[in-house]
Amino acid sequence: MAAKFALKKTSNGKFSFNLLAGNGQVILTSEVYEAKAGASNGIASVRKNAADVARFDKLQAKDGSPYFTLKATNGQVIGQSQMYSSESARDAGIASVQANAPEAALDDQTA
Repeated sequence: MAAKFALKKTSNGKFSFNLLAGNGQVILTSEVYEAKAGASNGIASVRKNAADVARFDKLQAKDGSPYFTLKATNGQVIGQSQMYSSESARDAGIASVQANAPEAALDDQTA
């Protein structure tokens, strides 16, 4: 299975997406958008910004779990990772986003 963006409608009528790796694992989750167009723009922004390692912030949760965020050129967070067990696993997640996001297909599940 190839990587894909899964675009979904939330229970309250808003929109969000996940970037899924080829194995189906979520590697990036978006914010919630008011409109489908906003979520589509978010996907385009992930595709554009994933290539630039400087757009990734390596962070730690309160419990010490490593994770990352991806920011757009304006500094707004456009996606966040899951929590990882180690910094090396987090770094592999970043590499996966960089490798998969630019060419990932869109799976529109909003219909």
